[in-house]
Amino acid sequence: MASTHSASFNGATVEEYRYSEEDFTLPGITWRRRRTCAEEKSFISDFDRALQSKWIEKMEQGLFRYPLWSLQTKILPGTVKYVAQLNVKRGIERRKPQDIKSIQEKFNPGQFNFNKIKHEEILFKMVRLPPEKVPSRRHNHTLVVINVSPLEFGHVLFIPDPSLCLTQILTPDLTLLGLESILLSGHPGFRVGFNSLGGFASVNHLHLHGFYLDEELLIESAESKPLCPDVNFHQLTHFPAPGFIFYTDGRDLMSVSQNICRVTDYFVSQNIAHNVFMTRGCIPESRGCSESREGIRVVIWARQSCFGAKEESAFNVALCELAGHLPVKNEDDFNSLTEQSVISIVKSYLFSDDEFNKLSLELVQHLYGH
Repeated sequence: MASTHSASFNGATVEEYRYSEEDFTLPGITWRRRRTCAEEKSFISDFDRALQSKWIEKMEQGLFRYPLWSLQTKILPGTVKYVAQLNVKRGIERRKPQDIKSIQEKFNPGQFNFNKIKHEEILFKMVRLPPEKVPSRRHNHTLVVINVSPLEFGHVLFIPDPSLCLTQILTPDLTLLGLESILLSGHPGFRVGFNSLGGFASVNHLHLHGFYLDEELLIESAESKPLCPDVNFHQLTHFPAPGFIFYTDGRDLMSVSQNICRVTDYFVSQNIAHNVFMTRGCIPESRGCSESREGIRVVIWARQSCFGAKEESAFNVALCELAGHLPVKNEDDFNSLTEQSVISIVKSYLFSDDEFNKLSLELVQHLYGH
């Protein structure tokens, strides 16, 4: 059973959220069951309850840059079923992104970083039990902190010990925690993601995003073709933003985390910006017909780097937008967006078909150790 305890962080008390594999939610996760279940609370896990209650408490205390309880939401007509949400305040009030010039840029203590956050913004510290079963973790000290410019309900950041001053390059430890947090949630719409430098990461200090979106996304069931079956690595097909998929049923989280970072580390070595999206999803081979959301799909996109680039007026193309979730900055664009206009914007940030196919071959060789 998950439990909470008190701990110290920078001299102040921080609540710990302790959990183990026994707290993971695997069976019975489907959108249909959630929609038809009269008692929606049956989908709230201990983790959801802890995160949501503390997030609401922080919102009521006025610790966010703007209030956010619900957003005007619509599904764009078409086959992709883009989920568009009008979030004007985020476009206006969010902290200005740092001036990043390289995917491998070093940590700069003079810029904003998570050592400078207010203690009141911390929800709790996640601690995996029993620690002797995961000896390879370099840091078992990950803070769950509110994103003061939220894009959706429950928007938080997962931050490894900020005093380590880790740059925004994904690590197996943090990837593993992201996968585990999805399994701790009983909500099929709890998503976790990562933006690299050059991929619209706004802070060069290691973190993941986590948030709830109470809408199904096509990416949960979109078809794919196997690239490296031995490691459950696939190429996403029949989706406007071509990417790569790792899939896990929850039994091999550590090895999946390591393989994910083998891909993202390769991108870093080649100065390729990237975005990562983790979500409940069906087995890649199910051809979109399965309702089951008991496993996790991790989608990785290689994309054009954006360093000091002019932002799009409607939305920036990062982890949410590539996955089909569009936080829109202004009402005019919200009212006028079409599926085709969204696809046009998204594709302008991705590689050409030839570049993508070449990268696919390189990744297969890399994962097979050639």
